[in-house]
Amino acid sequence: MSLTILGLGTALPRHPFAQGDAAEVIRSFFCETDEQRRLLPILFRRAGVRQRHSVLAERPAADGPIQSFYPPASGPADRGPTTAQRMDVYRKESSPLALQAARQALDQAGILPRDLTQIITVSCTGFTAPGLDIALIKNLDLKPTIPRLHVGFMGCHGVFNALQAAAAVAAAEPHSRVLICAVELSSLHLHYGWDPESIVPHALFADGAAALIGVGSRGFPASAAHERSDGPRPASGACERPGTPWQATAFGSCLFPDSEHAMTWNIGDNGFVMTLSADVPDLIAGDLRPWLEGWLRRNDLQIRDVPSWAVHPGGPRILTAVAEGLDLPQETLADSQAVLAECGNMSSPTILFILERLQRRNAPRPCVALSFGPGLIAEAAIFR
Repeated sequence: MSLTILGLGTALPRHPFAQGDAAEVIRSFFCETDEQRRLLPILFRRAGVRQRHSVLAERPAADGPIQSFYPPASGPADRGPTTAQRMDVYRKESSPLALQAARQALDQAGILPRDLTQIITVSCTGFTAPGLDIALIKNLDLKPTIPRLHVGFMGCHGVFNALQAAAAVAAAEPHSRVLICAVELSSLHLHYGWDPESIVPHALFADGAAALIGVGSRGFPASAAHERSDGPRPASGACERPGTPWQATAFGSCLFPDSEHAMTWNIGDNGFVMTLSADVPDLIAGDLRPWLEGWLRRNDLQIRDVPSWAVHPGGPRILTAVAEGLDLPQETLADSQAVLAECGNMSSPTILFILERLQRRNAPRPCVALSFGPGLIAEAAIFR
């Protein structure tokens, strides 16, 4: 069961927050004491993030106040915007970002929207119906009969679940041409009031979207941009893929034992609530390698046979735990670290940003992609 990637597209909100500016905004409603206000910027500097993007950024930082959605806390009882208010922003802002990424992926693949045979959407930071699938159908002028699938509330590894579903579609229908589109607006879920378990998510999470065109064994279009010199060129911002297309050829999943407490994601009255235990890096360091070695062996690989890695940057400690647990040189995860620094943790789209970087520099294959989500679950894919 495999899926060939013909196109990748990524999209970010217009205005970035420098990490220092993000700390200033969050300090106004998150910190309750002078000691907390002093500590917060220090913790933010340790997050490995230089800047991140948010749909809430109304203008560049140099032009005045960056955002108005989160006013300073009015008092200890203030818990910020309601979930309904946050979902109203999600409803308005998620579709344009998703469409930007989808159009880039289609341009790179050289596929007309009407030739798509399936769409799979991914998101865990918002709910609305009609949702992203309907927005894609209407704005891309897709066939109204196109099948749809939504991967919802799966967390950072949601794209892995979508890839596996797309591969199953491709196996059943060799002529399939599948659009996967992931969008997350994590900045809608910042919380008021000091909570040690929320510090790391507040320092890491950001907004973004990514899309992928995957095809079955007979889904290659004769007019694909990469197959003819006079074909349409990729849109600005789309990566031109050197070499042969990448194929997702295997998928794996492992639920770590006694780990349900380590990462949670629930709906609250004032946004969605994440808990991220300090145990997560230790769980990864202890439980990842035994499972991964067996899974790779079943796919005729060993860790030393893998020259490229796309590891979801849940945070710098998670990247360190993966590198140490698998005995990988730190430079192996340079692309993951770069995406974390430039974009933050965008949840599900992030892995496609990393794959785009790897494809752009024609990284050697096979490549193993990894991500972690509530469970605690590890998801993996092999790209050849």
